[in-house]
Amino acid sequence: MPQYPVAIQHPENYELPVDAEAMRRDISALNREMIAAGVRDFAGGLQPAGKAKSVRWRAGGELVVSDGPYLEAKEYIGGLWPLTCADMDAAVEWARKAAVACRVPVEVREFLATPAK
Repeated sequence: MPQYPVAIQHPENYELPVDAEAMRRDISALNREMIAAGVRDFAGGLQPAGKAKSVRWRAGGELVVSDGPYLEAKEYIGGLWPLTCADMDAAVEWARKAAVACRVPVEVREFLATPAK
């Protein structure tokens, strides 16, 4: 069955909302619902983008490690749920619930399947 990461989008200078405790309860309830439905593989939040390290490959094979996110953007992934769902429509239904629970936009994409060798 295909997998769909549901990625939580945080603005660059994200701060917890005023109702952070209620949001945490809503996210916990959603996690329990996903587990009960058998769609959640795992879930996790990410540290702010400013704490990221980027590794870039340069011509000639040199690798450069730098502080901060790879791309400068107005929004960054704040966490994700990789879900196993029958199709994109089912994943979008979970994403709708995630957007409500997290109080931020979410993005859904299908993982590209890698053929077994």
